[in-house]
Amino acid sequence: MKEITDIIKSYELALVAGKKMALATVVHVEGSSYRRPGARMLVTDDGQLTGAISGGCLEGDALRKALLAISQQKNKLVTYDTTDENDTKLGVQLGCNGIVHILFEPIDKEQTNNPIELLKKAVAKRQNAILITLFSMHSRTSDQPGTCFLHLETDKEVVCNCEGQELYNVLLTESAEAYNKADSFFKTFDLGEKKQTVFAEYLNTPPSLVIAGAGNDIIPLVEMTSILGWDITVVDGRAGHATRQRFPKATQVLVSRAEDVLSHLKTDERTFFVLMTHNYNYDLSLLKQLIFLEECTYIGTLGPKKKLERMYTDMLAEGIMVSESQKTKIYGPVGLDIGAETSEEIALSVLAEIKTVLNKKSGLPLRDKSEPIHNRSDQQVKYSESDKEEFLCAVTTALP
Repeated sequence: MKEITDIIKSYELALVAGKKMALATVVHVEGSSYRRPGARMLVTDDGQLTGAISGGCLEGDALRKALLAISQQKNKLVTYDTTDENDTKLGVQLGCNGIVHILFEPIDKEQTNNPIELLKKAVAKRQNAILITLFSMHSRTSDQPGTCFLHLETDKEVVCNCEGQELYNVLLTESAEAYNKADSFFKTFDLGEKKQTVFAEYLNTPPSLVIAGAGNDIIPLVEMTSILGWDITVVDGRAGHATRQRFPKATQVLVSRAEDVLSHLKTDERTFFVLMTHNYNYDLSLLKQLIFLEECTYIGTLGPKKKLERMYTDMLAEGIMVSESQKTKIYGPVGLDIGAETSEEIALSVLAEIKTVLNKKSGLPLRDKSEPIHNRSDQQVKYSESDKEEFLCAVTTALP
C-alpha cells in the first residue's frame, strides 16, 4: 500500500506541473521474479520514476516503453523473459528465471476514473478493495483494457470503465469471489471473440500500529513503521511526551488515560498493539481491555517475562483470568530474538515479529525454506495446449 500512496502523491504533483504520465503494472509472472503481480511504477514524460516493477533490472527499458505508451496514448503489454541469464538483449543479466508481463497505461487526466484515480478511491478510506486489471497475453496487438474495475467493500461502491453489461456482470462476479477468498487471483475468459485475463487484486487495508508510550525509544519505532506505510497511533498519558512535534510521522498522537484509549480508536483485525510506556500500571490497565478485544491478534509487551507473569497475577487477583486462547495473542517479551540492544534494534525486532504474525509466517531464515519464497498457488493462468501454442507465438521480449 505504501507504493500506491507514493504513486498517488507523485501523480498529484505531476498534474500540477502539467506532466504526462504512464502507469506500469506487473500483471502476471511465470517462474521467479523480484516483484509480484500488483507491483507498480509511475513514469512521467520527463523520466521521473515512482515505485518499482523489478529490482532495478527492468526499469531502464520500462521507461522507454512507458514513453512510447504516452506518445501513442495506447495501453501496451510487454513481456520480459529473464530465464536466459546469457541473454543480453536488455543489456543486463537478470538471473531471476522468470517471465514478467508488464502493462503500460498512459494516464488521461481528463478521464474521471483513470487507473490512478481508481487507486485513489481504493485508499481514500480504511477499507478493503478489489481492483481488476483486464489484459490479453494471446496477442500483443490485442486491445488491453487495463485497470478498469474497482469494488469497495465497506462503501459497496463499484466503478467500471469497461463497456457492456455482460462484461460488467463478469467482473462483478469475480470481485465478489476475490472478497470471499480474501486474496488475489487470475482467470481467463472468452469475451466475445477475444480471450482476456482477469487479474482480480485484493487490496487489503494497511496495518495499523498502536504504540502505548511516547518515550525516546518510541521515536525509531515510529520512523521505521512510517517507512512501511502503516497507520501509526502514539498514545500516552503524559501531555509533554505525546506531541506532534516529537512524532511528526504518526497518523495520530493522543494524550489519554489508559482506561479511555480504546474509545479514541477504530480497530480491526489488522490493528496491532505494543505496550511500551515503561509505566507498569498504564500498561496493565490497557492490557486488561485488549485481551477482550476479539479482533485483536497481537499485543506486544515490553519487558521481561516476569513482568508479564506479574500482570497475569495482578489481573487474577482482580477476578480476571487470562485464558490460554487470550495468551496466544500476547507477545512478551515483545520482538524477535535478533540480539537487539539499542532502541533502533528493538524497533526492528518488534516490527519483524508483527510482520510474521500479520503474514502467518515463521520468521525462519529463507535458506531453510523448502518452498518458493512467494506463494504461487493462485498466480498462474490456466491455458489449454492450443492456448499455449498461440501465446508462445505471440509474446515478445520487447516492443520495437
